[in-house]
Amino acid sequence: MLLLLTAACTGKKEPVVVAELDDEDEPLPERFENDDLPKAADELFDDFFYYYASNASLQHRRTVFPLPVKGADGKKSQVEDSIWSPNRFFMDQGLYVRIFDTQEQAALPGDTAVERVIVEQVFFENDSVRQYLFLRNEGRWQLTDISHQALRNNPNAQFLHFYHEFATDSVFQQKSLSNEIAFTGPDPDDDFATMEGFITPDSWEAFAPELPQDSIYNIVYGPQNTWSKEKTIVICGIANGLETGLTFKQKRGKWKLIKIEN
Repeated sequence: MLLLLTAACTGKKEPVVVAELDDEDEPLPERFENDDLPKAADELFDDFFYYYASNASLQHRRTVFPLPVKGADGKKSQVEDSIWSPNRFFMDQGLYVRIFDTQEQAALPGDTAVERVIVEQVFFENDSVRQYLFLRNEGRWQLTDISHQALRNNPNAQFLHFYHEFATDSVFQQKSLSNEIAFTGPDPDDDFATMEGFITPDSWEAFAPELPQDSIYNIVYGPQNTWSKEKTIVICGIANGLETGLTFKQKRGKWKLIKIEN
């Protein structure tokens, strides 16, 4: 099942990350500027990562230097703190995704016992993936290394290729809809209730969410199953907190949308 939610070295070395960030762009509360985050902000990775991505000084403090970097060709290097250029990650895009294989994985973002998370940036244009590994050491999340890989070597490669075509090709998108798509969403007449029903492909356009196309940030909790016939992808809006859920299932070798949740 797939659920989709819308809630860089000298002679002279170049930075491993090219997206620069100033503290003034997304200032943290004043008490965080010179001190570390309070313990509560480290309990859930999503909470920590928002602060990490939005503040340069905090990002520098929570990155382990020299930072190991592994290229797609297997070559290894290190980045010193003096040449590190902070990265805004998904802050400018305004959303990020999670891809799961099971409902058990879908519950991991809310599990305070999680101590290992990978943030992937998937580049569809050149079929590559950059992975940032974060570990929680003594209760503090830290970036510990970066690696690059060809998209074909990613556990979710087959599904990611499907997703990109689904997001960019309207004809392919229509062909990837089930005859009946289960729908769950808020009841416009009752703020505390939800409504359920079914929609058909001819009415899909009225319900279709806007999907990121050029690249996505995927936050990975737990191991990924290369051969899973079910996937859960969660696209989370940052500023508005909106979430839209799409459920896909592989049928006869083809992914089909079977459910949408708002």
